[in-house]
Amino acid sequence: MSSIKEQVIAQKKGQYSEMDDKYLSVLKQYNCDLNDEEVAAEVKKILDEKVAENETMEVKKFLFGSIELTSLHTEDTEESILKMIEKVNQFAKDYPQLPHVATVCTYPNFAGLISQSLEIAVVSGNFPSSQTFIEVKIAETAMAIKDGATEVDIVMPVGKFFSEDYEGLCDDIQELKETCGEHKMKCILETGCLKNCSNIMKASILAMYSGSDYIKTSTGKEKISATPEAAYVMCQAIKAYYEKTGIQIGFKPAGGINTVHDAVVYYTIVKEVLGEKWLTNQWLRLGTSRLTNLLLSEILGKEIKYF
Repeated sequence: MSSIKEQVIAQKKGQYSEMDDKYLSVLKQYNCDLNDEEVAAEVKKILDEKVAENETMEVKKFLFGSIELTSLHTEDTEESILKMIEKVNQFAKDYPQLPHVATVCTYPNFAGLISQSLEIAVVSGNFPSSQTFIEVKIAETAMAIKDGATEVDIVMPVGKFFSEDYEGLCDDIQELKETCGEHKMKCILETGCLKNCSNIMKASILAMYSGSDYIKTSTGKEKISATPEAAYVMCQAIKAYYEKTGIQIGFKPAGGINTVHDAVVYYTIVKEVLGEKWLTNQWLRLGTSRLTNLLLSEILGKEIKYF
């Protein structure tokens, strides 16, 4: 008698073989056979040679304007979110010479509260695990948009990726993009869980092929979040996808951006791999909260605890 594991594998082979060919043929159009050590060496070379030239006030101001001011805490309340929004609204009056943050990002139940005064990005689709029924993900996303969310961050179903259920993975992303409609959708790959550069490349291609407007590194809820190596691979994927399709996809590093230097590192990778066309806050976003005060302090030359 076969084991449960063997039965599951046999079932999957029968269920996904035809559609699997479709997605495997998509992946074969790109170089997904990456060597982690070679990627690390390429990243080190870029950072050693290029980061210093981007440690400028102009770049720091740009990065401030690319921040998605984020609050994704279990203890978030309407009062704490309103306090954050009041700060964002007041910022333009207090610092008219500086760019505004790109947007704010919260849980979907706060969309109605925020959309009255600001554009808002929400996390949706059972963030951060993506482990629930697609119907639940669609309903949550639709409700957030109805309440005024203008951008939606979803999480790629990582479990389906490791099961090589590429059809199920892509169907999830496609259905959520259909729910988002004209609103921008970012797909979080959770790169810290993907284990190697080849998997990050494959996940990037599948997410873009399925309709994602941005690909994003991390939820910030796992032990490993954004890394320069993951960012490099994702940018290489975006570049290859753009060259093949003409479709420009945005990039959002998130999780573990703890210093101004970290932000400059990601800026440098985007600049060197993707070029100037991606150096706007439409195509490059930073998912962080702590960076706002750090950047503000460096720009103004004194410690600022505004947000």
